[in-house]
Amino acid sequence: MWSRRASRACTIRGVIENDPYLWLEDIEGEAALAWVAERNAETAAALATDAGFASLKKGLREVLDASDRIPYTVRRGEHLYNFWRDAGHVRGLWRRTTMEQYRKDDPEWEAVLDIDALAAAEDEKWVWAGARVRHPEYDRALVSLSRDGGDAVVIREFDLATRTFVEDGFRVAEAKTRIGWIDADTVFIGTDFGPGSLTDSGYPRTVRRWRRGTPVEDAVEVFEARTQDVAAGGRHDSTPGFERDFVHRALDFHHSETHLLAADGTLVRIDVPDDADAYAHREYLIVSPKSAWLGHPAGSLLAFGFDAFLSGDRTAQVLFTPDERTALAGHSWTRHHLILETMRDVSTRIEVLTPGPGGWTRSPLADVPALSAVSVVDTDPDVSDEYFLDVSGFLQPSTLYHGEIGAGSEILKQAPARFDTAGLSAQQHFATSQDGTRVPYFVIGPDRSAPGPALLYGYGGFEVSLTPYYAASTGRAWLERGGTYVIANIRGGGEYGPRWHRAALGAQRPRAFEDFAAVAEDLVARGITTPAMLGAAGGSNGGLLMGAMLTRYPQLFGAIVAQVPLLDMLRFHELLAGASWIAEYGDPDDEGDRPHLRTLSPYHRLGADQDYPPVLLTTSTRDDRVHPGHARKAAARLRELGHRVLLHENTGGGHAGAGDNEQAAHNNALMHTFLWQHLTPRVRPASG
Repeated sequence: MWSRRASRACTIRGVIENDPYLWLEDIEGEAALAWVAERNAETAAALATDAGFASLKKGLREVLDASDRIPYTVRRGEHLYNFWRDAGHVRGLWRRTTMEQYRKDDPEWEAVLDIDALAAAEDEKWVWAGARVRHPEYDRALVSLSRDGGDAVVIREFDLATRTFVEDGFRVAEAKTRIGWIDADTVFIGTDFGPGSLTDSGYPRTVRRWRRGTPVEDAVEVFEARTQDVAAGGRHDSTPGFERDFVHRALDFHHSETHLLAADGTLVRIDVPDDADAYAHREYLIVSPKSAWLGHPAGSLLAFGFDAFLSGDRTAQVLFTPDERTALAGHSWTRHHLILETMRDVSTRIEVLTPGPGGWTRSPLADVPALSAVSVVDTDPDVSDEYFLDVSGFLQPSTLYHGEIGAGSEILKQAPARFDTAGLSAQQHFATSQDGTRVPYFVIGPDRSAPGPALLYGYGGFEVSLTPYYAASTGRAWLERGGTYVIANIRGGGEYGPRWHRAALGAQRPRAFEDFAAVAEDLVARGITTPAMLGAAGGSNGGLLMGAMLTRYPQLFGAIVAQVPLLDMLRFHELLAGASWIAEYGDPDDEGDRPHLRTLSPYHRLGADQDYPPVLLTTSTRDDRVHPGHARKAAARLRELGHRVLLHENTGGGHAGAGDNEQAAHNNALMHTFLWQHLTPRVRPASG
């Protein structure tokens, strides 16, 4: 499909006039797909025929399909539900078991929905996109199915007792639908109702009540957002004794409004700053402001009495206050407690907060090893103080704990090692960026007496934090072979809270680029690697980061991989969901923003007189979030200028780039083969 203004000409520094590669934005166009097929063939010839490719891909597939992985679950009443993929279930199996069974090494699972069987029966490449189970009855589900991995889904109602789709149940055609239960016969829905029903970003802008047995077109509208907003949504709080309806609109990616929807249709604004995260939980209103508010710093976590707040009382109970080194990472409710996750220099800490007549008390929940991560997998906020807790580290496979606050915990599952860690260590260092900012980064690899191949990964946007984790595929594909893996916690992320994110917003985005470059330089200064042996990789917004490294700091890297990348910063808002990211980058149609976006745009910075390292671009035809045209056009431009570039475009997989383990293993093997080819010194035969 062509974008709304695909024919608009742009002249950028005399480099591209009337962009000659706009035709590559035609996602399913015959000419574009033929060109993509040629690029895929070139990439396959260069990488998939490598002597080590087949064994590498096989090893990665073994990791992804391993039957002894931890089957993480969510509790829905008496059952624990899990979605599982392996060699026998390529597209996946939605299944369930009981707690009694789950404690066993080999639990008995009850199949709920077999996606492989469904795909075969309907001759459709279905990809599981989740299910909304009706609470608190847990008798029905609204199942989301994606065609080959796109964000757009079809919705079908599913009976969990009979394990069948409901013949005359709720069904919605393919769209970027938002849907949720109100009661057994009513849902909130936002979907594509035709012209005017979607925002400029392609998401629903109306919220409607849809009654069972009536056409979806007759659903009653209860709320409407503006076309320029990102999206609108509705939510029913089904907590027994606290049933309430809410509607909200996302003004942009970082700002939103929430309203309490009264029975008579009246809207009552929840009067918090529009950059704050806020929600109701039982008698509380929980708020995390992104800017200073009521005397509390950005990144705090505050609790108010919900009814008192609506009446004007702004007395907050402070649950968390950040400092220069500590930020909020997340929180989860049990029936009587709140589990708080924080980060101190990007390592996780976890404690329990308990409300009482005298205020909130706190106590540690678990000890977390240094350079490790802990995450709350699931809790049961309605009934008990049960929790499932996962602890892992760069070299430490996951351990899953089950416990009840105040009653101790047990180890439920332990994942086996997936790669050899002998001689490897994990360390944290700090680089100094161009403006003097201290930037943390993690180094995982062998202790070296001489520089060796290293791979530097980063993201730097949307307040996403890169915390320690056990990356089995990276271990198998890179660390086991002698490479060093590095994760950079650059600005734009959330590692130090809202201030860290805002430091690289809009025109300040180059701060993230400078941070990443500073880490690259620090790696060389420490003798860990050399520019010729240093690779860089990132995806989506991280793909923009890779484009910046290619065009701004090519001398620092021996090879670069950009996955599902964002590269054309003057047209991103015209392509698929791009308009929703204007708050992150700026608006190309705004004369105040266009100059810095022109400077940021890797596509428009490409030149013939630069010595770029070889680059691999990967994308997906079915990515309906970041348009594949970004990668296609950049590859075409690099080819035209005579630079070394490969493009691999998977036909399916959506924004993840892969819809099953086979595709994921193939993509991963391509990336690591490419990096290994370019970053490892060639052993030359001795001369005679």
